[in-house]
Amino acid sequence: MDKGGSSESGGRECRHSHSKTRKKPPVKPEPEPAQDEQQIGIIKEETEEELALLESTSRPVTGGSRRPMSSVSAALSRPGSRYTRPSTSKSRTSSVETHSGSASPTRRTISRASSRKSRPASSGSRLETGHSSDSDTDNDDVPRQKTHLEVDFATVDITDEKAFDTDLEIEESDDTEEQTTTYDRTGRTAYIEGCKKMGVVPASYFLRHMHDQNLSMKHHGLGSMGMKPIAMSLMTNTQIVKLDLSDNWLGHHGGLAVCEMLKENCFITFLDLSDNKFGAHMAEHLGKILNANSTLTHIILAGNDFDDTAALAFADVIMNTTKIEYLNLSRNVIGELGGMALGPAIAENSSLKELDLSWNSLRRKGAIALAQGIKHNIYMKKINLSWNGFGLDGSIAMCDALKNNQTLEELDLTNNRITAEGAVILGKGIAANETLVSLKMGKNPMQSAGCYGICAAILRNPNSILKELDFSDILVNNDFNDIYKQVQEQCPDMKLKHGGMEPPKKPKKPVHPMVKLANYIQKNNLRLVDFFNKFDKDGSMSVTYEEFQQGIEETGIKLSSDEVSQLLLELDSDGDGEINYSELVIGHTGFQEQQESINNILTATQPRPMTT
Repeated sequence: MDKGGSSESGGRECRHSHSKTRKKPPVKPEPEPAQDEQQIGIIKEETEEELALLESTSRPVTGGSRRPMSSVSAALSRPGSRYTRPSTSKSRTSSVETHSGSASPTRRTISRASSRKSRPASSGSRLETGHSSDSDTDNDDVPRQKTHLEVDFATVDITDEKAFDTDLEIEESDDTEEQTTTYDRTGRTAYIEGCKKMGVVPASYFLRHMHDQNLSMKHHGLGSMGMKPIAMSLMTNTQIVKLDLSDNWLGHHGGLAVCEMLKENCFITFLDLSDNKFGAHMAEHLGKILNANSTLTHIILAGNDFDDTAALAFADVIMNTTKIEYLNLSRNVIGELGGMALGPAIAENSSLKELDLSWNSLRRKGAIALAQGIKHNIYMKKINLSWNGFGLDGSIAMCDALKNNQTLEELDLTNNRITAEGAVILGKGIAANETLVSLKMGKNPMQSAGCYGICAAILRNPNSILKELDFSDILVNNDFNDIYKQVQEQCPDMKLKHGGMEPPKKPKKPVHPMVKLANYIQKNNLRLVDFFNKFDKDGSMSVTYEEFQQGIEETGIKLSSDEVSQLLLELDSDGDGEINYSELVIGHTGFQEQQESINNILTATQPRPMTT
């Protein structure tokens, strides 16, 4: 413990204690007396101001005895400077020793401004407190107050940021780490970044509904550029199960983005890509993805201009898939060669429950191959072949398929150019089938006779379970109604739909007897007088009714008794019971003029042919 003498600031004594021996400032050359006194005076004034400021901000402490303050001049290092703060190698603290009449000296610790919380030092580094100068026991009962100003950082290196971290900072780092590791289940962030990268405006509807299980983005006009950010988002999206992207004109590049998305996404089970103008070249990429994907069960690819070449890729999918249950390839341009490729694939498939090939160009050998595939398939329940061109050849092949297939429940052959003969042949297969529930054959040119043949086949099959017959836009007659009543007795649950009843046939307008007379005269190149002479055998230029009727029979003109009576009434203008030559001439000429006027009217009402 070093004891100092009276200081220049008031003659008061102070003592300074420290756990270690205070190092003495280095010896400096003494300044000249005049300069020394002048500098000491300036230092005294500045030191007194600093002490007054520190005394006003420091708190009084109790619990110890007053310690004299060491000389301020000991802290001065060189002439001309204000004062130098003592520093150690482990802390940057500043202690200014003060003493007053009412408070014991305290040490003020300056900490880093960026720290939020100070760590308490060990008990050995705490500052001792003193009592008041008036009494040693006046403040014994006052509780000791600890503030951050009392903490000694002598043993802490504040330059080391790891050693000076606080609990609050640790909690914040934990929260930040948790936020950064949280998985984005909707892919919102990826979508925003993708839109920025592609330079497209984000679809607000997609942002609002990207957490839904069923998302419909049809008719949004996305295009290939708008599809790419959505595909990037769907790679990590775990919410959407059913996705509709129909009618967005995605094109080839948009289709490639969808394929890349399907490589990563394992949650979507229903995907509608109809009316996106993919083209035949996209079929190969889609085929590879559908073969590799293990979650899609329903896929719609209608209206994408897929041709026979594309059918080869989809035939491979149908043959190898074990997950797809519904495949829609309608409204494409798959023709005869495509049907020949799809037929064997259908025969080998073991997962498809429903196949839609409507609105294509399947005919002839392609239709026969499809029918053969249906014949050997043992898993498919529904197939739609409407709006193709099966015709008679396809009807014969489908008859064979229905005889052997025992799993198919619904068959749609609407508008397939099936005539009445084809319907009768197809009925032979229905007569042997025991699983078909619904048969649609509307808009075919088979007329009422074809519908009659189908109903007759149902009556011949006591094991038939048909419940729905669709003959839309086909007119039926009374004969069909009669046989359908018998079908209803055998199958009470049967529902029928047809185009209505045929209008009743109008009776043919009878031919006028004068026409037959005129045709006979013209055919035999006779004059009217020569024709009359065959009736007037006595040369009186007049004939009775009996003579006229006998002459008609002799000439061989086929007229019934009613027609003869009608002719006699028209020729006998005066009603005397006889027909003279003048009456015959007037009747014949008047009838010819009447026919010509009728022909002129009909010719005028007919539309004129267009000329170039």
